[in-house]
Amino acid sequence: MADLQVKLVKSLIGSTKPQLATARALGLRRIGDVTVQPDNDATRGKVRKLAHLLEVSEVK
Repeated sequence: MADLQVKLVKSLIGSTKPQLATARALGLRRIGDVTVQPDNDATRGKVRKLAHLLEVSEVK
């Protein structure tokens, strides 16, 4: 399986507490932060919760 590169492209201001916690769990704090996460069901669920704030690409 490949990994997912997750980038925060919109602000977390105005997000709900669960959304903030999910962003923190992905290692994202500020706009422009990029992390590489394993491509599994847990990560895809987190990404789905924040889809309107993120840019996701696949990394080999």
